[in-house]
Amino acid sequence: MDSIASWLLSLAHNLFQPGFCPGDWVWATSMAGALIALAPVAGAMLVAIVRKFTGNRYSGPALFAIAGIGVIFMLFLPWLLSTGISSIYRDVFAGGSGGLSASELDTMGREYCFVGVQSEYLGGGQNVYETLFYPSDSVLAYGYYLGGLVGLPILALFAVMLLGRVALRRGPKWPGRLLWVSFVAFVLFSVGVEANTAVHLWLGFLPVTVLGVIPVALVGPPSWSVIQNSDRPPEPKRPPEPPARQQPPPYVPPAEEPKPPPKQYPPTSVAPSPEAAGALAAVPGPMPGTGEGNGRFKRIRRLGHGGFGTVWQAQDTQLGRTVALKIAHAPDRDTEERMQREARALALVNHPNCVRVYDLVEEHDGLALVMEYLEGQSLADAVDGSGPLDDVSAGKLWATLASALSAAHDKGVLHRDMKPSNVIVDPGGIPHLIDFGIARSKGDAKLTATGMMIGTPDYTSPDTAAGAQASPASDAWQLAATVSFALSGYPPRGTRETPMAALMAAARAEPPSQLPRQSVHARLLMASLDPQPRNRPTLNAVRREVEGWLARSGTSPEGPVTRVVPRVQ
Repeated sequence: MDSIASWLLSLAHNLFQPGFCPGDWVWATSMAGALIALAPVAGAMLVAIVRKFTGNRYSGPALFAIAGIGVIFMLFLPWLLSTGISSIYRDVFAGGSGGLSASELDTMGREYCFVGVQSEYLGGGQNVYETLFYPSDSVLAYGYYLGGLVGLPILALFAVMLLGRVALRRGPKWPGRLLWVSFVAFVLFSVGVEANTAVHLWLGFLPVTVLGVIPVALVGPPSWSVIQNSDRPPEPKRPPEPPARQQPPPYVPPAEEPKPPPKQYPPTSVAPSPEAAGALAAVPGPMPGTGEGNGRFKRIRRLGHGGFGTVWQAQDTQLGRTVALKIAHAPDRDTEERMQREARALALVNHPNCVRVYDLVEEHDGLALVMEYLEGQSLADAVDGSGPLDDVSAGKLWATLASALSAAHDKGVLHRDMKPSNVIVDPGGIPHLIDFGIARSKGDAKLTATGMMIGTPDYTSPDTAAGAQASPASDAWQLAATVSFALSGYPPRGTRETPMAALMAAARAEPPSQLPRQSVHARLLMASLDPQPRNRPTLNAVRREVEGWLARSGTSPEGPVTRVVPRVQ
């Protein structure tokens, strides 16, 4: 390794050897420190490249690769090169050649300003440990060494930590410890380097490490599709099949008197598991408990009316609670089956910010979905009445609704019509997700030619408007569009004169023109509103990033998203 160190030192001397104070070899030492700093920069670039393929899956080979990169590029190479350069100077001071040429040795014997003879200045003094713990009587000299041997390494440590954070963008930052802990070990292990040599090595090391952030950033983070694949849990391994064994001959019981058949008991109703319930939701047919209306629900007032039907506030006379009845007008068989399937699936969604489904019953004017009644106003009315939300409130809204949508997606339920009017803000300022696009009739203007709902045009994702099937990525786009409205007061693509014009703008994937550019969430909004579903961050990734920003700002993700206005008595 000494030969590599002498080659590196000669290269640094050839690259930069000004003939002025403090001397050509002192300047060459700083240049050598700059070349050594290329190792941590290269290590951070390798980590960023590894994440291009592994995303946020930090287990097994990926974690081992990051740890190995940290040990080699942050500890092993810098330590060997710095100690090798120090040993060369000491060998030259003792009368040896240190692997340098005769002409190089001649120049090292020159004197410069306060340095004196360069070989003595760089190789004839105390090492780092002796200088720091056995200082001379000069307070000025000790302050100089304290700044060069302690202050510069601390600044370099911050630069290495910044390299790790840039290399680990769009993911958790804890693997960066594998990089900067190795660097701290390098600093501690290099206490045997000659003190003057170490100061000038750090003077060259620090600026290159800071500038190294630029090439690491140019490598770029992994795509959102890679992160999405890495977030998926691994598929469970199937147990090995037992080896085939020779079957024994069948057992023939002895003849005996026939026994009376066992007593039959009525079957016990058992709640299905989530897996069985998911399969049940895909099977059309009548639901248990669905019967003809018997006057159980007393309607109080109409809450909304549209092509799908009517929503009523009603009183459950049997249980004594207020509910919301969504009644489909004259549903055909397809609509009934779709309502039944999605009612089963929605009944499995258990999230405090998702509207709960209680029952599906037959009323005299159509099939009725019995849901939780939420008192409050829609997000659209809240923004229109009180103005756009600030970044903190919008962050709480985004994190809360992303968690609610993720819970629905985990049960195989897509919302398909995410928009501000489908978010109810209760009197406490807490948002709730309603209307999962259940009872949509074929005559609804929000349906495609095939009868599949695509949602409100102003908040429809480009892929869904172009005819693709709804997906979790399309729900994530619509949620980002809703958050953009909450921050700016406008849909991301602006408003159009007619729904058809808005739908055409969505199908053409027109870029957003009404984004809140001054918001801290602008970058994440742009990524979430990408026209390509594979490039959008997942809801879990969005929730982690937003909650991380809220935590850094000293705010909890829970809490009201709008100002709580006291009710008029």
